[in-house]
Amino acid sequence: MKIAIFTDTFAPQVNGVARTLKRFTDYLDQQGIDYKVFAPDCTKDEELFSTHIHRFTSLPFFLYPECRLALPNMLHVRNQLSQFKPDIIHVATPFNVGLCGIHYAKKLNIPLVGSYHTDFDQYLEYYDLQFLSTLLWKYMTWFHRSFLKTFVPSQETKEQLRRHGFTNLHVWSRGVDGSVFKPLESTQQLRQKYDIHEKYILSYVGRLAPEKDVDTLLGIMNQLPLALQHNVRFLIVGDGPSKADLERQVPTNVTFTGYLGGQELAEVYAGSDLFIFPSPTETFGNVVLEALACGTPVVGANSGGVKNIIKNGITGILCEPKKVSSFVHAIESLLSNDELRKNMQHEARTYALTQTWDSIFESLLYEYETALHRSNEKKFA
Repeated sequence: MKIAIFTDTFAPQVNGVARTLKRFTDYLDQQGIDYKVFAPDCTKDEELFSTHIHRFTSLPFFLYPECRLALPNMLHVRNQLSQFKPDIIHVATPFNVGLCGIHYAKKLNIPLVGSYHTDFDQYLEYYDLQFLSTLLWKYMTWFHRSFLKTFVPSQETKEQLRRHGFTNLHVWSRGVDGSVFKPLESTQQLRQKYDIHEKYILSYVGRLAPEKDVDTLLGIMNQLPLALQHNVRFLIVGDGPSKADLERQVPTNVTFTGYLGGQELAEVYAGSDLFIFPSPTETFGNVVLEALACGTPVVGANSGGVKNIIKNGITGILCEPKKVSSFVHAIESLLSNDELRKNMQHEARTYALTQTWDSIFESLLYEYETALHRSNEKKFA
């Protein structure tokens, strides 16, 4: 099978969509499956060179700078597709590169599937752009209607899109590498690195932006009981437009690490007593699964894809979105109950190890095959 992927975000950009697609192409490499990726140019120095990846000049999208508005070279794309002759096109994002993919899938009669990764409708609320909601949903339903299948990250997202009239929906979940994201035998190295002397470590990993509800995160940090604040160090991993404001408003027991990846990121998860994730806008929540794989219970928002990952009271606690007191109460209850926390650590790791990337990508390839079969049936009907 030959696969052409059209996406407006790809490695080395740091976000869930880019990381998932890079993980997928790594899997395709391992399996010897031929593919090409059409994506925006890199915004970092570590430009990734590959004969499989074709990049285009781009500008950041105002709601989500990690998604780029590219200017595809249409002639180049057509020539590449004509030479490559893909069996299927997968469009991953609803911007210029995605539109380019749809255009050539139709023009060259190539079977087309797509995926829905980001809930932009919920983002509108955090930028006072709710008036665009109706227009946005009209565009998104139009964009996805020609796909043989639309892959979504979670059952919650599938139900949401179904209510908006989407069809041919299939869950394409996310996995985790349990050999990288795993419990630590000792937190001493992490504590020395960030000069941590407090009894407990609480962490957050993600983009520091309004749609991640960093206001609730800030409220949690400031509203923990004073006695508990003295025993807690917060590690905030990531960057984004809200970082400067957060740095000015957080209490003294907060450390910002910037972006981390690989082993460094895994050590933060594993060295934490709890992972705090108030974002209510996730279609999945990769970072939640990574934390669970490290044996770290998660206190997260009872919303979006996150509610499908956390087993409430077993691997973590689901809290009322945007309600600081709900998160504070959950943190207090878990830090005061060592036995419950220890049981959650075990259950979290056990659950995460069932979510392997290989099985998830095998399922995706199977869905490709069934989409191709359906396309062939239509041709000869």
